[in-house]
Amino acid sequence: MKLYTFAPAPNPRRVHMFLAEKGIEVEEVEVAIRDGANLAPAYEAVNSLRTVPVLELDDGQKITESVAICRYFEALQPEPALFGTTPLEKAMIENWHRRVELEGMQAVAEALRNTSPRFEDRAIAGPRNFAQIPALAERGFARLGFWFEDLNARLKDSHFVAGKTFSMADISAYITVNFARMVKTQPDESLQHLARWRAGIDARPSSRVGT
Repeated sequence: MKLYTFAPAPNPRRVHMFLAEKGIEVEEVEVAIRDGANLAPAYEAVNSLRTVPVLELDDGQKITESVAICRYFEALQPEPALFGTTPLEKAMIENWHRRVELEGMQAVAEALRNTSPRFEDRAIAGPRNFAQIPALAERGFARLGFWFEDLNARLKDSHFVAGKTFSMADISAYITVNFARMVKTQPDESLQHLARWRAGIDARPSSRVGT
C-alpha cells in the first residue's frame, strides 16, 4: 500500500501522527500541493477530489478521508487503541472528535480559505471552484476564539480531550491548534489548561512527525 500525502497539511498530519503513535510505517508519495500537483490530471486519476491524504491499498482500492484511513489502521492494529476500547470510551472519543472537527478545524478552514490569496476561487477543497467570502472568514476567526475557550474549559476537567487517555480526539485537536498559526491565531496565554495539555502533546515524539 502507499500513502499519497503532503506532510505539512493538517489532514495528512493527522494520519502521520496517528501512524507514529501506532509505530506503523507506510510507503509515501509526496504530492507537491504548493505547486498545484493535486490539481494536475495525473493526480486527479488517483483522487478525483484532488485532496490529500489518500491511502491506496495493494488491490487498488483507495481511502480518501483522513479519519477513515486512521480507522482502517486501528482495525488492522488495535493497540495502542486511539479510538477507544469500551463502548463508552468509543462514544466519548467520537463525540469530542466530532466537536473538534466541527468547531475547531472548520473554523480555521473558514478563516484561511476565505482570506489567503493562495485559495482565491478555491475557498472549498475539492474539484469545484468556489469564490472567497470575507464574511465567512470573519465568522471563522470568531468561532476559533470561542473554540479555544471551550477546549480550555474541557481540559480543566479532563486530562485529555476525550477523557483519561490519549486518543484520536487529541491528535485532531492538537493539529488544529497548530493549524491556526496559518491564520496568525493562537490561544491566549491565560488559557492555562489548554497550555498544559498542549505542552504534554508537544513532548510526544509523534508531534514532530511532518513538521
